[in-house]
Amino acid sequence: MEKTTTFCLKTGLSVIFLSTTSAQTFATSATAKEKKGGGVGLLFEPAYLKLHRTGELGERAETLWAAMENCELCPRSCGVNRLEGEEGFCHAPGTALIVSAFHPHFGEERPLVGDHGSGTVFLTHCNLRCVFCQNWEISHLGRGAEKSIDELAAIMLKLQDAGCHNINIVTPTHYSAHILKAVDRAAGAGLRLPIVYNTSGWERQEILEALDGVVDIYLPDFKYWESDMSAQYSSDAATYPEITRQAILEMHRQVGVAKPAYNGYMQRGVMIRHLVMPNDISGSEKIMEWIADNLPKDTYINIMAQYSPLFKAFEYPNLARRITREEYVRVVEKARDLGLENLDIQGYWWLR
Repeated sequence: MEKTTTFCLKTGLSVIFLSTTSAQTFATSATAKEKKGGGVGLLFEPAYLKLHRTGELGERAETLWAAMENCELCPRSCGVNRLEGEEGFCHAPGTALIVSAFHPHFGEERPLVGDHGSGTVFLTHCNLRCVFCQNWEISHLGRGAEKSIDELAAIMLKLQDAGCHNINIVTPTHYSAHILKAVDRAAGAGLRLPIVYNTSGWERQEILEALDGVVDIYLPDFKYWESDMSAQYSSDAATYPEITRQAILEMHRQVGVAKPAYNGYMQRGVMIRHLVMPNDISGSEKIMEWIADNLPKDTYINIMAQYSPLFKAFEYPNLARRITREEYVRVVEKARDLGLENLDIQGYWWLR
């Protein structure tokens, strides 16, 4: 029998992921060439390499870095000088960044995981701070280890050497300047993996424009349809629905529809995540209607069923339970009725 190894990373009470992979597969199934290139295919070239070669990637990184002097990296536009140690809403530091964990992640979407995992870097702090956050010790409390730009670049290269298929940056918004600097340095040292921008979706248009030609795969959440819901449950972020709609349109303009390459690995495109929440707090059917009306019918949509009442959720009666099977099925059926054809369906095998 093949030996299996369980990877489990905990921070206090919350578990970031729990997944099992074959130790033999992880160690030996990639060829030397695949490991060197992360198993993405020898013909693939990530978007950022062109900007790195011309020097524009470094210039964009410096532009975003300067934006932290009067911080406006996210829609809150706090205006604090992070480079002088001032803290805005997210409480993220300025010149350094805090990493909670990094590893090959086998709990992401299958086209990102592939055979050897998604090279995931969990960054701390968050500009939304949702009351139901499953990783609140990371996003709210900022628990992790301080890293420099060079150390983040080294992490990216280490994940590539491990055979990962991409570099998956989780909660990147308030660290976008650091990320661009690290990608630029890592590219000079041989990084060739696609960059996954794993975001809440609440992104400023100007920042996304700075990421054009840098990010290969956008992985945005689309959490809420109604502004009163985002304001109540995500720290007064009333602008979340409108800004996220515009952000997703810009992401699609940049990278288009997500389609796996010949080897099954995702290399480019937008992959939308939508978490179905109890009592239709998320406005799921309206979100499906908007996607059907504004994006191609084959847009990748992960309809997520894993909502659990964590952190402060029990203080809000409408959040204090898991979703029912009927609530989830209703969203899937609505998406199908609208002609959306590239759905990632979780948990309910008979819906696939």
